[in-house]
Amino acid sequence: MNATTGRPGKPVHLAVYDTLADWETGHATAQLARTGHEIRTVGPSAAPVRSVGGLRIQPDLALDDLRPEDSALLILPGADLWDTGDSLAPFARTARAYLDAGVPVAAICGATAGLAREGLLDDRDHTSAVSFYLAATGYAGGGRYVEADAVTDGALVTAGPTEPVAFAREILRLLGVYEGEVLDAWFRLFHDSDPTAYAVLEKAGAL
Repeated sequence: MNATTGRPGKPVHLAVYDTLADWETGHATAQLARTGHEIRTVGPSAAPVRSVGGLRIQPDLALDDLRPEDSALLILPGADLWDTGDSLAPFARTARAYLDAGVPVAAICGATAGLAREGLLDDRDHTSAVSFYLAATGYAGGGRYVEADAVTDGALVTAGPTEPVAFAREILRLLGVYEGEVLDAWFRLFHDSDPTAYAVLEKAGAL
């Protein structure tokens, strides 16, 4: 792990629920796992869930058993369910508990709408798929919306559904996994297919 500045400690928790968008968190969780971070999945209950791509996932624990103090980060992927009812609202409330405790949260796609409904984006810079998607929630944070691939404000990362690599970049930066030219090279390799980035990562032992 000579390329990392952060030291793995508490696990990273990945929220899993029916219709979750498979593609949105893979870069982040894979790179975190490769650098020694434990990834644990958290479901609405202990029952299996199925992603939008049909993958069956058995959660490691139920949401009721999750405590911010036992976690390094909560990752909230998008899902159709974020926009079809309030069944995922408990995850947004858990995000509030995390942020109140100073523990980071990373939300992408539909999860950003869940945070908007919870009021967590009213006073924080953020992004999502498009501004009017969040505006439809009736939230009060429109003035803090940023047109960017991903945004970090304090302990909160947000991104839209087409930016899984930028989402991962912000998570890796926030947790101190990579920084500086190594983080930039990682992004250029996986986002831009830039072959010159490979040498930087190889030299840093980040492959």
